[in-house]
Amino acid sequence: MTELNQTDLRVLTTGNKRAWDTFVAAAAPVINAVVRRAMASYRLSEEDVMDAAQDVFLRLCANDFRLLKTYDPARAGLATWLAVVSRSAAVDHARRRRQGTLPIDDVPESALAVEDRHIEKIKIPQGLLTDRQTLILKCLYDEERDVAEVALLLKIDAQTVRSTHHKALLRLRAHFGEEAP
Repeated sequence: MTELNQTDLRVLTTGNKRAWDTFVAAAAPVINAVVRRAMASYRLSEEDVMDAAQDVFLRLCANDFRLLKTYDPARAGLATWLAVVSRSAAVDHARRRRQGTLPIDDVPESALAVEDRHIEKIKIPQGLLTDRQTLILKCLYDEERDVAEVALLLKIDAQTVRSTHHKALLRLRAHFGEEAP
């Protein structure tokens, strides 16, 4: 790739179409290769790779060639400078294309839940549980309310809900454990 001297750079940044076309023809192989290499780990389509390469050219000529005017031949060769700009543009493009993800802890449990369609309701013998225990189990399991909701609904302390729930489960385990063969 031919180097740009200050005169060539000045002509290129004035918007001269012939100079720009010559520059694009010379720079495209370098930009395309760097972009393709930079985006390989992102597993994006060929169309995305070409879009990212196009982004490099857009960056170079945007805002009256502001980025291109920063090229200094004394600091780096044109191919090296274009490689740095191309890699940066490719990574930015890939990050924009990547679908957003959420940590699993931020996903509501209801979105992760799988409905079990084979739920069998057990028949609880009359008088095994107190009315309060039966009501709390109904709220927690049948209505799928959480402890705080049940406490608010029944106008009792959340610890009372947990304690009553625990005692009800102990009674059920004791009763159904005896019937097991």
